[in-house]
Amino acid sequence: MNVLTGGAIANSEHIAQSIEDILTTRIGTRVMRREYGSLLPDLVDHPSNDVTRLRAYAATAMALTRWEPRILVHRVQLQSATLQGQAVMDIVCTVVDSNEPLSLSIPLQLGAIV
Repeated sequence: MNVLTGGAIANSEHIAQSIEDILTTRIGTRVMRREYGSLLPDLVDHPSNDVTRLRAYAATAMALTRWEPRILVHRVQLQSATLQGQAVMDIVCTVVDSNEPLSLSIPLQLGAIV
């Protein structure tokens, strides 16, 4: 089900929606599921540099490995942040059940300007 419209969506669209929810949810904010989410929201206001980029990769890989069992992540790449702190996380993965490749671009709000 699409979270915005309530309409039916395909499996790959549901996976993309789930990944966006996982990556943008701060750990500790979900009632009855305090461990759900990722460390990406904690990187807000960190400098937009190589260290933050590496932390974003690690946070993404750890969260998706734990909370999205329907995919196998092959690559994550953070596109450069804009002056407003907007960034895009490109994720290349495989859907476990069907073995089909899946490429996603998830919008994020990360980082301050160096």
